[in-house]
Amino acid sequence: MPDYTLAASQFIRLLEIMAVLRSPTGCPWDREQTIDTLKPFVLEETYEVLEAIDRHDHHALREELGDFLLQAVFLAQLEAEAAHFTIADSLESIADKLVRRHPHVYARESESGPITSAGQVRTRWEEIKAQEPSHTDTPKTLLGGIPAALPSLLRAHHIGVRAASVGFDWTRTSDVIDKIQEEVDELREVVGGDALDNLDRLDRHDRAEEEMGDLFFAMANLSRKLGIEPETALRKANEKFTGRFTAMERAIAASGRTMRDMTIEELEAEWQRIKNHKDHKDHE
Repeated sequence: MPDYTLAASQFIRLLEIMAVLRSPTGCPWDREQTIDTLKPFVLEETYEVLEAIDRHDHHALREELGDFLLQAVFLAQLEAEAAHFTIADSLESIADKLVRRHPHVYARESESGPITSAGQVRTRWEEIKAQEPSHTDTPKTLLGGIPAALPSLLRAHHIGVRAASVGFDWTRTSDVIDKIQEEVDELREVVGGDALDNLDRLDRHDRAEEEMGDLFFAMANLSRKLGIEPETALRKANEKFTGRFTAMERAIAASGRTMRDMTIEELEAEWQRIKNHKDHKDHE
């Protein structure tokens, strides 16, 4: 087993620093914070961790994980001051949960037989999770534990995972593709169908919004079937488009032109030139 002494000592040091910052003689800004005011920082640090992972920037990831851990320690300090719980309670909770949800590792054979694949682990994880008692008065449901605050595309992915864990899923990946085509056809009908011309603008917008949501949901499920995390895939697509568009913008400016003065055909030609150039460099 690795020696965790150094990690433990540094974690204790962080806890002590946080306690000092929150003390009457500490930092005025830190003393003013609440669990609500920290929410934007938790979200920001989460995305900075993801960005470092996407770049495989291990030096940045080292730093960002520290910033991310700080938010957990900060929140736990506030909760401890309010006598709700301590960071030790949180650590005990996650440790117990990991042991409980890995019966195939911690000498408790699965009731459904030996677990030998990652897919079986995921299914058993969700089964055990569904059996755990709820911490609220609301009856526990399979989908009820998925945080509503998650990015919608990621939440759709998790909803699909939970539903699939009890067998409610498409049999083949091609079935999901067929569902996507069905949703595209329904959206096309709403957007341009003559049969809906008698709908007013608000009705058409609401119908289009609904069909667009169904399309996104189906695409999130296709991503799940392919083993692709949709937020990561879309984030990478955003970065790719941003990189190409910025390169096109700079190239046009360097030529003395402006994008607003160019036709869509000219812009498309420049886009293809930039795209082909960048694709060629990426494969060198």
